[in-house]
Amino acid sequence: MSSPSPAPGLSRTEPLRPLPKLIFMSRWLQLPLYLGLIVAQAVYVYHFWVELVHLIEAAFGNKEAIGMLAEAVMPVVPGAAAAPVPAKLTETTIMLVVLGLIDVVMISNLLIMVIVGGYETFVSRLHLEGHPDQPEWLSHVNASVLKVKLGTAIIGISSIHLLKTFINAAHYDAKTILAQGGIHLAFLLSAMAIAYCDRLMAPMLKQDPHGH
Repeated sequence: MSSPSPAPGLSRTEPLRPLPKLIFMSRWLQLPLYLGLIVAQAVYVYHFWVELVHLIEAAFGNKEAIGMLAEAVMPVVPGAAAAPVPAKLTETTIMLVVLGLIDVVMISNLLIMVIVGGYETFVSRLHLEGHPDQPEWLSHVNASVLKVKLGTAIIGISSIHLLKTFINAAHYDAKTILAQGGIHLAFLLSAMAIAYCDRLMAPMLKQDPHGH
């Protein structure tokens, strides 16, 4: 008769056999992926500050900065002549640049959720219990919660892109606007489907939290 499994919260006394140990240790192969995302986070921070510096310079009348911002926010139309550089910073350009900065922040938040939540869920515990800087959402994170949070974050990012398109709608054709709206709707439906599936599974997880 096999020995009963250890109770939750108790440490395992017998060592793992070689094959289960190898399989279990393979989770550390994900570590370089999360380290790579940290590097990507640093790139986004650099990009944010470059755009912010250009915005500040343009606000003080720097022609080169105004041209760079205008080039960044205006879509490139194949075959069309390059748009003239505006003489001053317009409200629309400021709004589009600020939305771009918000977009960078939201993507950065998404990266943090993936890095911290993914590492905590799939690699190893971070042991942040009781730490004053522990994120509120991390206290109850699991694979299902992480999926829903990632879905809502992607919807937020998509909303920013869609808003930028609507503000700059004169430079886009109808097909592009409809395509972006359709993609955003697909993100919404996907997130709703994930949340609904998790809601259906919640009673089963409460009845059998350890999957026995």
